[in-house]
Amino acid sequence: MVTVEADTRVESDLVGERHLPSDALFGIHTLRAAENFDVSGIRLHDFPEFIAAMAMVKKAAVEANLELGLIQPGIGAAIARACDRIIAGDVLKPHFPVDMMQGGAGTSTNMNFNEVIANLSLLDIGNRAGDYDTINPNDHVNLSQSTNDVYPTAIRLTLLRCCETLLNSQRELAAAFRQKGLEFAGIVKVGRTQLQDAVPMYLGQEFDAFAATIENDILLFESSIQLMTEVNLGGTAIGTGVNAPKGFSGIACAHLSNISGVAVRPARNLVEATSDTGAFVTVSGALKRISVKLSKVCNDLRLLSSGPRAGIGEIRLPALQAGSSIMPGKVNPVIPEMMNQIGFQVIGNDLTVTLAASAGQLQLNAMEPVIVLNILQSIRLLAKGMDLLRIRCIDGIEADAERCRSLHDNSLILAAALNPVLGYSKAAKLAHRALVEGIGLRQVIESEGILNPIQVTAIFESN
Repeated sequence: MVTVEADTRVESDLVGERHLPSDALFGIHTLRAAENFDVSGIRLHDFPEFIAAMAMVKKAAVEANLELGLIQPGIGAAIARACDRIIAGDVLKPHFPVDMMQGGAGTSTNMNFNEVIANLSLLDIGNRAGDYDTINPNDHVNLSQSTNDVYPTAIRLTLLRCCETLLNSQRELAAAFRQKGLEFAGIVKVGRTQLQDAVPMYLGQEFDAFAATIENDILLFESSIQLMTEVNLGGTAIGTGVNAPKGFSGIACAHLSNISGVAVRPARNLVEATSDTGAFVTVSGALKRISVKLSKVCNDLRLLSSGPRAGIGEIRLPALQAGSSIMPGKVNPVIPEMMNQIGFQVIGNDLTVTLAASAGQLQLNAMEPVIVLNILQSIRLLAKGMDLLRIRCIDGIEADAERCRSLHDNSLILAAALNPVLGYSKAAKLAHRALVEGIGLRQVIESEGILNPIQVTAIFESN
């Protein structure tokens, strides 16, 4: 099966033979996949969290096989040690070169792992790489498994293990907004609807609301990610468990929980779990919601800081870099703009996930590779983006209290406070007169003498 010539070895498959470097940990299946799917430039090794999760699934499988007496102890132990090396991050580039976007429902990814683990195991016991008569990628490393249960299980485990990074970023960003809410608590300003002056509020209330909207999304994401705890490991090809012994699913999931530190359990219906990607749609939808709301918050920050003299200008964002190659002194809200663009990307990623999930057919969804690529990218972008938003923007925001008071005092927003005293129609006429004549609402009321000084003071100095 294997021929060694100089610094290469020859491996064969049903398509033919190929030369590989003699010390390559991957094999012919990985080589063909790397050539066939050189499309996005985003490789398996670009997501070490996914690599670790796949190795954990492979280790759980071999431990289940050892427990059930399906594999020789020496071979099983060598495979487990190889998995440990991958989990520890000792084995990355260039041994996982397969593109994240690939045909075959993840088979190329699974075979990349099968081959690397087999060759690591062979080297561990003193054999040469490619000696698959001793330890075989399919017969030993992939024993009692299929791509169709290993790959989606690894996706789910990856999401469960990396979700805390995103949640921590959300919590810290919410806390930063909450702190600004306290700092700006006593600063009165104009509240606006449809970009028009509405009623008075405090700047602290505005920032408290930013914190609350993020905290709501934390609860939603925590709930949605729990869908990932139910896996189809042990279902093999289509969920019927062909080539896996009875009880393998429960045993493998127990081992996977111990290895990963994350509690997972077999799906109630392995056939359904193998074909359905609805849980990924839910998680991706939660990420989209987070992005939509963060983008709105960043729009508000850009509006509130607009100017600095000809806009709203109620807050000042940290000045990070020159904003123009032609306009001296211009400073742009670059961090909120970055966060907006992250939001657009995540929203687009969610559409991709949605379309990929809808493309499933019969007992399998072959589009899972693009699902995992987009969800992992969304989580990574959001977590990094929120950290940068907090550190480089929110923590350094300053309020222009004088500007807030000036806009408040020169606006007509206290017309709403006249409703209980004068009624809507009369208050509207007074506000219109003030607008047309370019004078303050208080001045109009005092000139008409329709309220006594105590009433005027109560309205204009308590709101």
